Amino acid sequence: MLRTDLDNVPPSSTTSRGVARSVQPLTAAMVTTSTEGLEAGEVTIDSGGFAMPAYRAMPAGGAGLPVVIVVSEIFGVHEHIADVARRFARLGYLAIAPELFVRQGDAKAPMDIPTLFATIVLKTPHAQVMADIDACVAWAGQHGGDLSKLGITGFCWGGLITWLYSAHSAAVKAGVAWYGRLTGVKSDRQSSYPIDEAPSLQAPVLGLYGGIDAGIPLATVDAMKTALATGSAAARRSEIVVYPAANHAFFADYRPNYDKAAADDGWRRCLDWLRAHGVA
Repeated sequence: MLRTDLDNVPPSSTTSRGVARSVQPLTAAMVTTSTEGLEAGEVTIDSGGFAMPAYRAMPAGGAGLPVVIVVSEIFGVHEHIADVARRFARLGYLAIAPELFVRQGDAKAPMDIPTLFATIVLKTPHAQVMADIDACVAWAGQHGGDLSKLGITGFCWGGLITWLYSAHSAAVKAGVAWYGRLTGVKSDRQSSYPIDEAPSLQAPVLGLYGGIDAGIPLATVDAMKTALATGSAAARRSEIVVYPAANHAFFADYRPNYDKAAADDGWRRCLDWLRAHGVA
């Protein structure tokens, strides 16, 4: 049975994966969730013959667990994303955060954000990402996960991927997309965006957005709402919540844009959404 709260879990004294070096300074609000009672750490997942690293967290000795794929920001699986996986694990989930940029480069390396986009993010094909997440799902089914209870959540770029994967996979029961871009310039590698996929969503998605996020104009959020309203059955069951005073990355407790009130409410909504759609 899943726990229904984090019970003020004790912090760990170490942050071995580091944090996103492209974002400084760090805030004092950064949460570090203990690994006590968990199996947590890096695993290797075979994705079409490629050995893909991923961070896995789950209750120690757990079996038949609901599964959540945690998709990172553009910075890869640094300590904050690993911590989110541990938060899910402490609630009874098998959480997997895959290193989806690793073929293209080290997204955690210190570089400015335009360089990170140009050299790594925009060179990572969406089709490759879908296949890599498929491999994570298959791995989860062989390592303690119940694939009839599969969810996905992601942040920033990972929010975009959450929308896309919820259209790609019939196995997903629900998605939660945190401030994921909804539109963009298409290319051979990025052939579609969430607004294009609304007609074919196979799982309902909860979108969580900041009202003052300059990178995701509210006009695109409104356009996505319209697309969802006329899309598939899963699209019509999807919802978007906008926090009027929140900026981009409002859940990222290590970043200056962190908004505790919006983050706490979004986390509650995320858990409620997953449970309401059978990911529990």
